[in-house]
Amino acid sequence: MKFTTLHSVDTVYSADSVEWCTVDEKHSVYFVCGTYQLVESTETNDPAQKQQPRKGRVYLYAFDHDNGALDRLQTVETAAILDMKWLPAWCVDSVPQLVTVSALGEIEIYELLDEERRLQKRNSLTLEHEGVLALALDWRRCPDNEHTLQLLVSDSLGQINLLEYTSQGDLSKLHTWQAHGFEAWTCAFDRWSPSRMYSGGDDGLLHAYDLRSEQEERVWTNRAHGAGVTCLLSHPQHENQLLTGSYDEQLRLFDTRNMKRTLAELNLNGGIWRLKPHPQQKDLILAACMYTNFSVVGLESAESGCALNLLGTYEEHSSICYGADWAPILNTRTDEGGQQLLYMATCSFYDHKLCLSSVETKEQKQFGSHKGGLKTEPIELQH
Repeated sequence: MKFTTLHSVDTVYSADSVEWCTVDEKHSVYFVCGTYQLVESTETNDPAQKQQPRKGRVYLYAFDHDNGALDRLQTVETAAILDMKWLPAWCVDSVPQLVTVSALGEIEIYELLDEERRLQKRNSLTLEHEGVLALALDWRRCPDNEHTLQLLVSDSLGQINLLEYTSQGDLSKLHTWQAHGFEAWTCAFDRWSPSRMYSGGDDGLLHAYDLRSEQEERVWTNRAHGAGVTCLLSHPQHENQLLTGSYDEQLRLFDTRNMKRTLAELNLNGGIWRLKPHPQQKDLILAACMYTNFSVVGLESAESGCALNLLGTYEEHSSICYGADWAPILNTRTDEGGQQLLYMATCSFYDHKLCLSSVETKEQKQFGSHKGGLKTEPIELQH
């Protein structure tokens, strides 16, 4: 696996999240980078700013894979960003939307305007507790209403917040419950069960909940992690498979029907902050390993068992590796022995660095090959 850095950008503020738009082919050129900057007390005499010591920006970029050009289209000033996700267009005549969560406990939703090539704020909601940081989020279509999305937001008080967002633009909170004794670093819907969701916290616990219960009944608790649980991935292709990342540096693969043991484990030598499967080859997992690098892991799943294999590492960054995502682009070079060219965006914290890179790898027959350049599909279950 060969990595080539195409662009290296100074984000000015510390960078911690990258999200590529995978909604459809038309918008697959866009991605966003979120930043988080602590404001020193000597930086400003503005009392209002002193009450908001964490500021941030959302950068909107467009990448042309044909000529390799990268353009920064917009800079949105905001509170410090912790996580972001693209939401699907409601219909063929509507546009993708971006939801962000911030250090002020804010959930903000933006529309991506096609002609202007910029983001426009549509709605926002603030979590009730003063000083709470909104840490991570996930989304899914409401099981009984395709015109409504459900959002999960975890926070620094160890809570999970369930929100509802409608096609009319209404954003409201449905429930909040205490999930962890310390920060709830991550949360995720189960991609195969409409009633199941998961949370992971700084207490080292992984919980599963049944959303059909008014009290969000806890189904099970897993204590396999040696430190805080930092990221979760309900695999979009394999039912019952859940991948977890932790400060203990282990990537774990579970079967949610039997959580007493793992299906596979892999030490990535760095706390794992994010896990992103490739939109076209979902068993290629991009992992942000905070204190080491960005790693690409291959998941092998068969009747005889499962395995996690380290395929390559990207070591261009020299600070905490937080943000990573694949572009929904897959080029197959039939004249070069089936070489595939993928693209990814990565970012790191204290060196405030964003990199856009190509990844050259062998064609993976088991996932199917695509000849002729760009291939994108709606990936509503993958984010």
